[in-house]
Amino acid sequence: MQLEISVSKRTLQGKGASRRLRVAGKVPGVIYGGEGPAQSIELDHNALFHKLKLDAFHASILSLSLDGEREQVLLRDIQMHPFKQQVLHVDFQRIDRNKKIHVKVPLHFINGDIAPGVKLSGGIVSHVLTELDVSCLPKDLPESITVDLSELVAGSTVHLSALQLPEGVEIPSLAKGEDLPVATIVIPRGVAAEDAAEAAAAEAQSAAAAQKKEAGAKDDKKDSGKK
Repeated sequence: MQLEISVSKRTLQGKGASRRLRVAGKVPGVIYGGEGPAQSIELDHNALFHKLKLDAFHASILSLSLDGEREQVLLRDIQMHPFKQQVLHVDFQRIDRNKKIHVKVPLHFINGDIAPGVKLSGGIVSHVLTELDVSCLPKDLPESITVDLSELVAGSTVHLSALQLPEGVEIPSLAKGEDLPVATIVIPRGVAAEDAAEAAAAEAQSAAAAQKKEAGAKDDKKDSGKK
């Protein structure tokens, strides 16, 4: 089911008009692309602000209702106030269902808690990427891409080439030969130091046992010589 958003045409332009819209609880924006001309719009701030909290709103095809007429669009840009929880401007792009689109899709990490590097080595999963730029037809656009960490050992890394992509979805950077890291397991310094200390202690015990064995062999040789 597509997410929906309602907007209205905006006739007044300029900074002053946009400022008055924001005071009235509205957000100025624009729809561009496709076969139609760019259209200035306005929409309810609170409705937009709540939708922006949804991951799917950022990486899904939206059904936009403009004065009763529906268009298929993607959210392309958001301008936020530097310190207030306020949306200042928003851009939507029309899509053509027969043309591929480039969209950033969130990554969904699973099985990190059972990865050998976490369970056996005390490591921590480090997410190098949290979203991924993909290319696909609008009908093939996934809400997210799953990254399975169940086989990840300490010090190893999952790269783009290891991801299981939905049918029809491509990674442009991978096609260019950029097999970027997605996630890795890092051993915290405290755990690494503890492991090193345990290894050193074990090595010292082994050396002491060897010395003791060697000393015992020498004593047995001396006793044998006296006889």
